[in-house]
Amino acid sequence: MWTSGRMSNAKNLLGLGISLYFWGLMDLTTTVLSGSARPLTEGQEDNLSDKLHQRMKRSWVWNQFFVLEEYTGTDPLYVGKLHSDMDRGDGSIKYILSGEGAGIVFTIDDTTGDIHAIQRLDREERSQYTLRAQALDRRTGRPMEPESEFIIKIQDINDNEPKFLDGPYVASVPEMSPVGTSVIQVTATDADDPTYGNSARVVYSILQGQPYFSVDSRTGLIRTALMNMDREAKEYYEVIIQAKDMGGQLGGLAGTTTVNITLSDVNDNPPRFPQKHYQMSVLESAPVSSTVGRVVAKDLDEGINAEMKYSLVDGDGLDVFDINTDPNYQVGIITVRKPLSFESKKSYTLKVEGANPHLEMRFLNLGPFRDTTTVHISVEDVDEPPVFEPSFYFVEVPEDVEIGTTIQIISAKDPDMTNNSIRYSIDRSSDPGRFFYVDITSGALMTARPLDREDVSWHNITVLAVELNNPSQVGSVSVTVKVLDVNDNAPEFARFYEGFVCENAKAGQLIQTVSAIDRDDPQEGQHFYYSLAPEAANNPNFTLRDNQDNTAWILTRRSGFRQHEQNTFYLPILISDNGRPMLSSTGTLTVHVCSCDDDGMVMSCNAEAYVLPVSLSRGALIAILACIFVLLVLVLLILSMRRQRKQPYIIDEEENIHENIVRYDDEGGGEEDTEAFDIAAMWNPREAQLVVKNRQDMLPEIESLSRYVPQACVMDNNVHNYVLAKLYEADMDLWAPPFDSLQTYMFEGNGSVAESLSSLQSVTTDSDQSYDYLTDWGPRFKKLAEMYGATDSSGALW
Repeated sequence: MWTSGRMSNAKNLLGLGISLYFWGLMDLTTTVLSGSARPLTEGQEDNLSDKLHQRMKRSWVWNQFFVLEEYTGTDPLYVGKLHSDMDRGDGSIKYILSGEGAGIVFTIDDTTGDIHAIQRLDREERSQYTLRAQALDRRTGRPMEPESEFIIKIQDINDNEPKFLDGPYVASVPEMSPVGTSVIQVTATDADDPTYGNSARVVYSILQGQPYFSVDSRTGLIRTALMNMDREAKEYYEVIIQAKDMGGQLGGLAGTTTVNITLSDVNDNPPRFPQKHYQMSVLESAPVSSTVGRVVAKDLDEGINAEMKYSLVDGDGLDVFDINTDPNYQVGIITVRKPLSFESKKSYTLKVEGANPHLEMRFLNLGPFRDTTTVHISVEDVDEPPVFEPSFYFVEVPEDVEIGTTIQIISAKDPDMTNNSIRYSIDRSSDPGRFFYVDITSGALMTARPLDREDVSWHNITVLAVELNNPSQVGSVSVTVKVLDVNDNAPEFARFYEGFVCENAKAGQLIQTVSAIDRDDPQEGQHFYYSLAPEAANNPNFTLRDNQDNTAWILTRRSGFRQHEQNTFYLPILISDNGRPMLSSTGTLTVHVCSCDDDGMVMSCNAEAYVLPVSLSRGALIAILACIFVLLVLVLLILSMRRQRKQPYIIDEEENIHENIVRYDDEGGGEEDTEAFDIAAMWNPREAQLVVKNRQDMLPEIESLSRYVPQACVMDNNVHNYVLAKLYEADMDLWAPPFDSLQTYMFEGNGSVAESLSSLQSVTTDSDQSYDYLTDWGPRFKKLAEMYGATDSSGALW
């Protein structure tokens, strides 16, 4: 039978009392089964006395041990003792321990059965261990008792302080809150055993933050403790809360946490203007919506509680100025609402109000939540450009108005007090055709060229007004001129009409429908009248029917048309419009007589062959093809001759030099630069513009302007006149590119210091010149020496 025991140890009991040591059978009236004890009946007691003399397996007498945590001694901590009734004390029994922590945390003396803890125990890490014990025969190793299980429980001591696992805390509460307003609840956790003593019983208290806040000692709920806490006075509070175990008694362990509390803003401060009077100024030329100045009302609140709305509540400039609120900076921006005039009014006074749009009813007694200030605005005088009255002109003028007719008087005035004189002109970029002219002093707008509605029906011109004493001040006005239509264009055929009539046509057959167009645009719409011209009024071949819808039909009056008699008819048609005065024109309809089949389809006409003649023989076709072939040969021959003529002459050294004619046709920049300068452009610029000779090796920096010379400036041989003509052209031509170019003319002739360098007049000026030196230049110049009559000493030609 197993028994267990625990002896007292003064070092381990820590004043908890005397431990009991259990030995052998706990009671003769009890039997142990599976680790539990129960009473025995009388029959069982008799049987028990018989069985004591027999070897039988016994169970544990007591299956639980208790040991305190956090043992700090140097010796192993005694836990208890295991003993079997088989043990005679002679060391023949060997005790073995297995299970959780066996051999590592707990050891057993295999002879005595004493159990010791060899490591520090912590209940918060592990509260109990389950182990198994067995008694073996030391010699044979045979189990003397069945293996039994027992538990070692770790008893708690107060070795853990309360901890705030969620700290530090952050909270907020509205300012001016009533006393007792909940702020936040804090919670501390103690790792000690809450079922054993008061080790885990926590009590809360406040160490820092009084008298503003308080904490519930049992729940940890923090509340406000002071009324009328003002955010504007103090916004942030740091509160320290303590949690202490053992119910707060002396010797308990404690932990602390920090709670950062912020007072949130409420609208408890009304806005106030730091200035009761503002002085501002603005130029009278300031455009509408431009900024005049800014006003600001201070509010000690923040966020939505500090939002401001500005408005104009009084003053003599309510219709001239406006005020808007800047949402980012909460300032009032005063702007111009209408154009200003120093001459009309020089100063304005405004009363500006700033108010909080978001109010809290419980703080209305602290108001009013609005304030006012006065703004004086002075208008400064500037030199303004002339102003037109009205600001836009619309003029209607008939297209047949005579040149020089005044169609409108344009009026402008200087708005300044000086009232300077005005000079008028037309912006030529708005009237490139120069159809109009304005009188410089009176502003009378007149026609300068004939108007034609059919070419330009609308003119949008800009008239400028400039102060005489200050030309930098320029005003402008738009003038729209609508050209009204007059009946000045006769109607005419919409296109060229050409019809045909079949030889087998009958009288009254429709051969053509004609229509007309008119460039005019009468208000009552277009209506045309058609009739045969007076010279064709009694035409025996054709008649005309006016359809009264701006079209007319041409009908045959007879039948029996024959091509061999007359193959083409010309029918004059008179077209009249409905304008005043009525205009008319005569159009001619060409009618061809054609051969047609029975269905009226054209087969052939003299004016245009629709089918090839069927009587063309094979010989005729061969003759036509031969002629075409001869023409092609002639064309190829001509092209070949022209190409050979353009090829440069190359002297073959092996050929006889007497049989070659050398041609020199270059002048100017030398033999290597035969295209650099064309003397023909200097002598006849009108012919030079017909034949433009471009260099092949480089592009000209500027194209010659000689082709733009007007006919009135045709020059003679004097180059000086030519340069003057070019200067005149550059001054008069607004589109001559580029305007700042520098053109250098290298010339020779009568105006040159070297005079003429040409050899064209050498026949008359240097007729006695000797060319005998050509004979000394060798065989290559023999032909040239013969041409100029060079002779040898014997008098014979060389």
